[in-house]
Amino acid sequence: MTQGSQCSLDDICINTIRTLSMDAVQAANSGHPGAPMGMAAAAYTLWTRFLKHNPKNPQWQDRDRFVLSGGHASMLLYSLLHLTGYDLSLDDIKNFRQWGSKTPGHPEYGHTPGVETTTGPLGQGFANAVGMAMAERHLAARFNRPGYDIVDHFTYVMCGDGDLMEGVSAEAASLAGHLGLGKLICIYDDNEISIEGSTDIAFTENVGARFSAYQWQVIDVADGNDVAAISAAIQAARADGDRPSLIVAHTHIAFGSPNKQDTADAHGAPLGAEEICLTKKNLGCPENESFCVPDMAIGVFQKAIEAGQAAEAAWMEKLASFKKEYPAQAAELTNSMSGVLPAEWDADIPVFSGDPVATRGASGKVLNAVAGKVATLMGGSADLAPSNKTEIAASHDFQKGRYDGRNIRFGVREHAMGAILSGMALHKGIRPYGATFLVFADYMRPAIRMAALMKLPTLYIFTHDSIAVGEDGPTHQPVEHLASLRCIPGLTVIRPADANETAAAWRQAIQHKDGPVALILSRQKLPVLPAMACGKNCLGNGAYILSDCQGTPDMILIGTGAEVHLALGAQKVLADRNIPARVVNMPSWELFEKMPEDYKGSVFPSDGKPRLVVEAGSPMGWERYIGTHGGMVTMNGFGASAPGSTVLAKFGFTVDHVVQNALNLIKR
Repeated sequence: MTQGSQCSLDDICINTIRTLSMDAVQAANSGHPGAPMGMAAAAYTLWTRFLKHNPKNPQWQDRDRFVLSGGHASMLLYSLLHLTGYDLSLDDIKNFRQWGSKTPGHPEYGHTPGVETTTGPLGQGFANAVGMAMAERHLAARFNRPGYDIVDHFTYVMCGDGDLMEGVSAEAASLAGHLGLGKLICIYDDNEISIEGSTDIAFTENVGARFSAYQWQVIDVADGNDVAAISAAIQAARADGDRPSLIVAHTHIAFGSPNKQDTADAHGAPLGAEEICLTKKNLGCPENESFCVPDMAIGVFQKAIEAGQAAEAAWMEKLASFKKEYPAQAAELTNSMSGVLPAEWDADIPVFSGDPVATRGASGKVLNAVAGKVATLMGGSADLAPSNKTEIAASHDFQKGRYDGRNIRFGVREHAMGAILSGMALHKGIRPYGATFLVFADYMRPAIRMAALMKLPTLYIFTHDSIAVGEDGPTHQPVEHLASLRCIPGLTVIRPADANETAAAWRQAIQHKDGPVALILSRQKLPVLPAMACGKNCLGNGAYILSDCQGTPDMILIGTGAEVHLALGAQKVLADRNIPARVVNMPSWELFEKMPEDYKGSVFPSDGKPRLVVEAGSPMGWERYIGTHGGMVTMNGFGASAPGSTVLAKFGFTVDHVVQNALNLIKR
């Protein structure tokens, strides 16, 4: 196949990206052709001249990471993956956005070879990239030795105007600049077009000046199609080891389209068959041939295979020498990257007894016990470490020049924290955790959802879990948040009832590899409950009989977290009235739903006896567990400002009120 003689080899390669993108969108009758066409030159330059990757081994651990933050431009990434030799065929390209295809509408991690993260909600990928760059710096600081830069790669991210309008990118960029992540390079597609029209209807700031204030190096490329200028900009970015870099590439959406270039029409709809023919003619490409991949372009792009294999082979040779000279560090690096836990990693987890303990306080002790054994455990809080109890006492902070630290100071940046945790988990080598008050989980919800979608082993620590927060009032008292988190598919929510169950929750979370886990912890002190009759793995069942009666119970009291002791108190009062009751502790719906049906039936018999739920949160969702004869002591509104004990009493979270509700159910 040939193209017009007026095209240089670079032009032929760049136009191949453009035509594949527009043809795939047209065939699907759905998609976003404009951004791939506008960013083709920058992407081509990066992928053929700088990106260190091996298409035949997408998981090579010292590869550069590439993130397409504007995931709607997915055909740009798919074209690059196909052309450079990844396991993505031309038929896969032709099957863009179709059922079961390897080319979904937005890039999906674990679905398409070479896709580093799932992107789509704007700004998420940008913050993921910051997390990847942080992981690279931390692992390099831990494992590299003189002559052995075993961890040494860049993180590249491409983003658009929409990404940089989103607050999450601002939060993440601010932290990245503070940390001096010099191996993070962002190429900004500044095409000045959004869905509604020109960006100047809503976005007139000086982006470069903003990023300069964030302590980024800012490089302006006046012509986003100038390969030499783009190449020089990337070289300059790579040379600055002290600052992340923003390359502002002034581009044209749908470049080459005679009627749709520089218009909002090209953002999210096919160009149309007639316009595609005109565009191909304008670019010097075969006008009536779809999915055209010239042999010359293949020859250029697939040099990535040989170069990538050679780069990985050189690295493997270096790694072999590293293993001989530093065997312990090499073994630790291998285990870190594969997520292998050390032997007896939980040996130092304390057993609690005696006085009441807030589960947030117990969590802090368990975290430090685990951190002493699991060196990959790394994280922090959104400026709440003293309240969340999330500081690793034996480590210093992760800061510029001290990247071996394990305590991350995220600042008041919940959303970025969540997305950065995902980036660190995607990079591998780190088991990240992040913490804030439960009420602020809403600020990081999009990142939690994306982590669940990608099945990432991130850990969220949410403290101050109910109206018992007290004096701070309803703005800080979570009510609907448990229900909100429980409805995210793939997120495991655990609300332990006491200090020892908190330790069990940590054991469960650290061993859980198939998705994120959220620990829901109390501000107030809770009684340490008697040892569980079912052994250490009670919590792993999701729900279990904590205290049973003799014979058949007349009713079942169900509690979670801080309200379990109320259910136990009510059981005693009911027993004094000759009403036998069973107390079920249900720390995790998600874990319970994984249990066999016979076990579920043993906890909740289908005998029609009434069930009463006690939880200081929204009743939403509990209907499935109480059946038609059940009741709830829950929250149907917001809290109030007063001491926590007063707020709990006023809203009915007392033993007497639980007992009265139980009696009312029995009388029905």
